[in-house]
Amino acid sequence: MIFVVGIKNADILEMQSITQEASQVFLAADSSDMSDTEQEILTSIQTSQKYVATTASDGKILTVCPQLDECLVFVGGRSLNQPTCLVHLAPDPSSRDIVFLIDGSDDSQRRFPDITDFVQRIVRDLSIGPDSDHLAVVQYSSTAEINFNLSRFMTEDDVLEAVDGLTHKGGYPKNIGAALQYVRDHVFTPESGSRIRQGVPQMLVLLSGGRSGDDIRTSVRLLKEMGVSIVAIGTSDADTLELQTISHEPRYALSVTDYEELSTVKQDVLLLLREPSQHVVHSVDFDSKKSDVVFLIDGSYDSRNGFEEIRAFIQRIVENLNVSQNGDQVAVVQYSRDATANFYLNSYSSKSDVLSSIRTMRHKLGRPLNIGKALEFVKDHVFAASVGGRGADRASQHLYLFSGGRSGDDVRGPAQILKAKGIKTLSIGTKNADTLEMQTVAYTPGHYFFVPNYENLQRIHTSVETKLRDSQETTEFTTDTSTDVETEHQKADIVFLVDGSDNMQPNERLILEFVTDFVKKLEIGPSKAQVALVQYSTEPTADFTLNRYSVKEDTLNHLSNVKLKGGGSVNTGRAIDFVRNTIFTASSGSRLQQGVPQVLVLASGRKSEDDILRPVGMLKNAGIVVFAVGVGSADRSEMERFAPGAWYFLKESSDFPLVRQQLLSATAALRGSVSPGIGSSSTMKRDIVFLIDGSDDVRNTFSTIREFIANLVQNFDLDHEQDKVAVVQYSNKAEISFGLDSFSTKDDVLQHIASLKPKGGRPQYIGAALQFVKDKVFVSNAGGRKNEGAQQILVVLAGGRSRDSPRGPATALKRGGVVILAVGSKQSNSAEMQAISSDTDYTYSVPDFVNLPRIQQLLMRRLTGIKSQETTEGKGEGLKVTYIHSG
Repeated sequence: MIFVVGIKNADILEMQSITQEASQVFLAADSSDMSDTEQEILTSIQTSQKYVATTASDGKILTVCPQLDECLVFVGGRSLNQPTCLVHLAPDPSSRDIVFLIDGSDDSQRRFPDITDFVQRIVRDLSIGPDSDHLAVVQYSSTAEINFNLSRFMTEDDVLEAVDGLTHKGGYPKNIGAALQYVRDHVFTPESGSRIRQGVPQMLVLLSGGRSGDDIRTSVRLLKEMGVSIVAIGTSDADTLELQTISHEPRYALSVTDYEELSTVKQDVLLLLREPSQHVVHSVDFDSKKSDVVFLIDGSYDSRNGFEEIRAFIQRIVENLNVSQNGDQVAVVQYSRDATANFYLNSYSSKSDVLSSIRTMRHKLGRPLNIGKALEFVKDHVFAASVGGRGADRASQHLYLFSGGRSGDDVRGPAQILKAKGIKTLSIGTKNADTLEMQTVAYTPGHYFFVPNYENLQRIHTSVETKLRDSQETTEFTTDTSTDVETEHQKADIVFLVDGSDNMQPNERLILEFVTDFVKKLEIGPSKAQVALVQYSTEPTADFTLNRYSVKEDTLNHLSNVKLKGGGSVNTGRAIDFVRNTIFTASSGSRLQQGVPQVLVLASGRKSEDDILRPVGMLKNAGIVVFAVGVGSADRSEMERFAPGAWYFLKESSDFPLVRQQLLSATAALRGSVSPGIGSSSTMKRDIVFLIDGSDDVRNTFSTIREFIANLVQNFDLDHEQDKVAVVQYSNKAEISFGLDSFSTKDDVLQHIASLKPKGGRPQYIGAALQFVKDKVFVSNAGGRKNEGAQQILVVLAGGRSRDSPRGPATALKRGGVVILAVGSKQSNSAEMQAISSDTDYTYSVPDFVNLPRIQQLLMRRLTGIKSQETTEGKGEGLKVTYIHSG
């Protein structure tokens, strides 16, 4: 194990490249600031599964030392200054890594207590401990999620308590194949606590209550290839042949009538888990994450003025890839009437060669633009194994499509085939591109980006890179091509907000038929989908609320008699406020507090005459997901602001199936991840403190910091005292610009933010500033409302490296229940930012503070997803805090 301690000007990236794990890098301001580092390294060594052994001259192991400081290595009886061998010793043969992959779909909700009881019964007969059995639990439905991983709990009591506290995931259908792939990629890994490298048997216990909605074969093969032994337990609704295919061997497939009879197979499961001779762990390379990245560039006359911007954008993406023969590979293709490869995936094995080729490539030119044909070419001739495609070798495969105009051929068929192959297509279109085409090609609605022209590409660079990184690190679940998304059970509250003004009259039939067609594909009912319809022009009016109809026929009957209300003005902002305050409420049938997805579909025919940004921000804060559908003269840039990456344009009724399917798929993906937000539908309070760098180093960018905070505050609910805001500046010392109890209205807060000036001073002492916030700002006598159940959130903006250690004060804040988000510039220290934040997902980086607007949406989304949780005593670990985040 390699530990690296850096002092002062050490290079963090260089240090991380030396170690096996980022957690083995430590930073100290100077040699006197190393006491915390010393203890952390000792703790890591003591919990390591690696031992130093004494050996004879022939290499045979003579003794094994239980403590590292007791070990010497002897060769032929002579002590050496340097050990000549390090031996990985497997722990006790009785130890196992056991993962329970349990049915969390809607179908299992009634019997979920029987499932958790069964898991607890198994646990009581295991030997849970650091050197014994480790346990993880994962739930699956349409997607999979970890409840806790293999390294989380090391005592039987902790595991039993965690299982007892499990919440049913919900969702439909049961995608067992995707769940098995998820477990392989995210649970049976060293990062999640798997001891596969130490030879510990890897066991999976699958509970299935029905047939899988996707293909299982590839996932099963990959799991078995790495030596995972699978016990598959199915109810009478499960497919017997499928269970036998999944299981280690046919006798590892067990059957019960229903989940309430699981206790009858308990002994069988224990016997199978205890067959050590059956469970052979194979060697797996976990450090070989690799991607095949293909850029499909519009080479037609439509893009000739933006070709240099496309080239620069691609170069920035490539700069952040790990290009090598066993790492990432890159290909570039241009298309117009037909497609031509500039170079293939296996053409170059170094980043410098790839960048050199990109710099020298010439614009193809030509017309028309045949996107469908280009997608076919990429599928058949670029992602092919013969030219370097590694889809069969577990490489994630990504396609970036740039389009400056409408396609001259059909894109639907080729796009579907690419998705079925697991190729994640990200589409970028200009104002001349066809939005619906771009959304058809994109892997999900969130994989589509709009720019007015190619000169604006750099604005979306951070968002695009984040999407690529997320796709590389997570398994995304697609519905098998044989599954009809439109007929899936959808449990959601869906409100249609329709522009009913005079301007919409030419499109009245189109939009009302779309709503009707959409509802026909839903299962309506109190425990299924609920639908409401609101029209607006100058003022909004509810045609019917969410709890008005519980039968689909009644809903459709009402829709068949709806006419647009008319009106000369279009006040979309006022209508959004009306929906949030009146329709998405418990009295109107909203089930937000039960975790049911809340969805607003705005159908717009022209640009709003009032402000929509504040109402939309409040809507999203309330936990409501928004989509936009445009017709006629709808303003595309307004729809993009309303629903970034989730807006659609209807031209004719033939567009219905695609838009409907995209909306339903996106809604289905929300399940299990929706929690009450902070708007009128929630009673959660938040104390939000901004701790900002006010030193001399940020004097030139301080106005951007001010604007950034003001834009975030615009989305907070200050006037109803749901949220309170404070701002603290720091440099060599910290001082309060205004506290949580200083202002009670949003206007007052915004006015004071606008007048902020940098306090000045240097150097930066972030550790002392964090301690100041803990002692002086979040406390009750300064307006802190922790005792009232408020969630306390700290947003740190750092423009440089700290001269003291922030670890201790940050840990104290987190143990006190404060959620910390850290934003650093390139002058700050990334390891410090990660140490400060509550999670690596809560850490953000920008080149400098001028670029803060790039992460504003991401940060706002993260703030929206933080939900207040009860802080409880951990066992021997102080306070245990749970963070729930969205996105």
